[in-house]
Amino acid sequence: MPEDLMRDRARTMRREPTEVERRLWQILRGRRLSGFKFRRQMPLGPYIVDFVCLAQKLVIEVDGGQHADDARDMIRDAWFRSRGFRVLRFWNAEVMGNSDGVLHAIAEALGLGWTV
Repeated sequence: MPEDLMRDRARTMRREPTEVERRLWQILRGRRLSGFKFRRQMPLGPYIVDFVCLAQKLVIEVDGGQHADDARDMIRDAWFRSRGFRVLRFWNAEVMGNSDGVLHAIAEALGLGWTV
């Protein structure tokens, strides 16, 4: 996808987040998580990531059931890992029903333990 089209698609996705993305963004935005800066719906290489902390090279994806055992996601994750990124994936139901557990996993990935 050409860069300008990808940028426009990312802008549209930021303007029209899913309820799950909105919920997780409330936790991550404005450096609320121990000062770490996250971006949402950001083009990164040939992909648009749901959330990313560039300083820690941490990508966070929230997925619905259509992503179960998706080979494209494995290829995508491998692309990020080959560039030094870690990828955390959460199911939509996890974010909505266990946001404390999701927050704990993100905090651990950032090296914070449960001290957020």
